Amino acid sequence: MKKILVIGESCLDIYQYGTSNRLCPEAPVPVFNSNNVRNVNPGMAMNVYKNAESLAGNGEIEVSVHTNPEWQKITKTRFVDYRTNYIVTRVDENENLYGFCSTREVDFSEYDAVIISDYNKGFLSEIDIEHIARRATITFLDTKKVLGDWCRDITYIKINDVEYDRTEPVLTDKMIQKMIITLGPDGCKYQDVIYPVSEVEIKDAAGAGDTFIAALTVEYVKTRNLKKAIKFANDCATRVVQKKGVSIA
Repeated sequence: MKKILVIGESCLDIYQYGTSNRLCPEAPVPVFNSNNVRNVNPGMAMNVYKNAESLAGNGEIEVSVHTNPEWQKITKTRFVDYRTNYIVTRVDENENLYGFCSTREVDFSEYDAVIISDYNKGFLSEIDIEHIARRATITFLDTKKVLGDWCRDITYIKINDVEYDRTEPVLTDKMIQKMIITLGPDGCKYQDVIYPVSEVEIKDAAGAGDTFIAALTVEYVKTRNLKKAIKFANDCATRVVQKKGVSIA
């Protein structure tokens, strides 16, 4: 059986729905009225893991996760107007609980691919990611860090267009060659080739990047065909953005 490991920090994503029709009389802020509809989903690396586990299918691939042990105590609560899907505000709690990852305890060589889902909360350092890249067979990196020489041994780097623009001044030609750049409704780009997606109504892009990298890795492990994996990832991400909140492909 083939094996995939997801490593990175996690939290709970909470969507509290309601309405917002007026401003508070004490301050120029919206008043949110809850309608008691509440969705709770595993977030960040756990969302990547849940997507990969779902897409792995009938036992052909075993998916594991290595994340912060108290991840369910870390919450990101979005208060959302259900009519427009507009986020009125977001409240984050217990961000001090991410802790630090013990990468030396993991035998990365036993996995066919490792997904590094790094939200840059301190759980994974640049040295940790460098260590993983040197020891794993295939690595897929999705990070909020500004890229540097520490990711030179990563196999593939998933990055969105905004992150690419931010980090472009420090990129080398070698790094650019391994980048899969997601472009929102325009699909993604790999080695100057655009992989388009169907035009759909986007209800919520939250978690779409997690779905993309999970689908990309699962399909690559199944087929060893990167172009096919990119097209599959595009398709899965296109499906989840048509749903409200964080969704699993």
